Amino acid sequence: MLPWTTCIRQMPASLASRTPVLTLEKKNSMSNSIVKDMIEAGVHFGHRTSLWNPKMAPYIFGRKNQVHILDIRETLRGMLRAKKYLSQVAAGGSLILFVGTKRQAGEAIEKESLRCGMPFVSERWLGGTLTNFRTIRSRLTRLEELEKLRDNDQMDMYSKKMQSSLNREHRKMYRNLNGLRTMNRIPECLVIIDPGKERNAIREAKRLGITTIALIDSDSDPDLVDLPIPGNDDGIRSIELIVRQLADAVREGKGESASEEKDSAPAPAVETMAPAPSTT
Repeated sequence: MLPWTTCIRQMPASLASRTPVLTLEKKNSMSNSIVKDMIEAGVHFGHRTSLWNPKMAPYIFGRKNQVHILDIRETLRGMLRAKKYLSQVAAGGSLILFVGTKRQAGEAIEKESLRCGMPFVSERWLGGTLTNFRTIRSRLTRLEELEKLRDNDQMDMYSKKMQSSLNREHRKMYRNLNGLRTMNRIPECLVIIDPGKERNAIREAKRLGITTIALIDSDSDPDLVDLPIPGNDDGIRSIELIVRQLADAVREGKGESASEEKDSAPAPAVETMAPAPSTT
């Protein structure tokens, strides 16, 4: 039996016996490995049955102790469809925006989007990020101006009160906009963790005809997104696994998968983003 102690949510031990295990042909060993990783990460754990969305019925394998169990086969199908699409989008040179502002998703969203060279939103979705893109770009210009003041030691030209105000402005803008620096045009696709949490992002994407991919739990509405991936959207390991797989597809589309393997050897990782300024 697979090790259930690694799963994120605290579940009864008896739940393991009801977990769906996908049997694939031996030649598809890669998919078998992914399924094993999914189960160990608790991707199949849904919410309590009282919280479910009936539209998720096609993606649910069963229930145990008032908790829904998602069908790993549907998770795999959804993820493979999403990976194929993302690879094609990346190969065409279009942008993909990763969005996940809930606490459990922020770190994975930032890490994997940086790894595949795409913009991200991990703190807060600013209204108009897509529909009022010109304003967002102007705010990014302002952020760069503030950083030049700091880097060129020009802050001393201002009074202590003004310096404090400028530092606060910089911290706030850095937190909300830093991940969007590379978004110099409207993205072709959004990758979202928990569409219920990111309704504003989905609304703007639909308005502009932007494709949406999302990790959706048993309480989600799959009709909100174009390419749903049924899975645990609250567990950190579950989110990390799915986002990493999607980022791999982006890198593959960009032709970077080979270099990733080379770069991941003994060489230390290089920080790709300046650390956030101190809040003290």
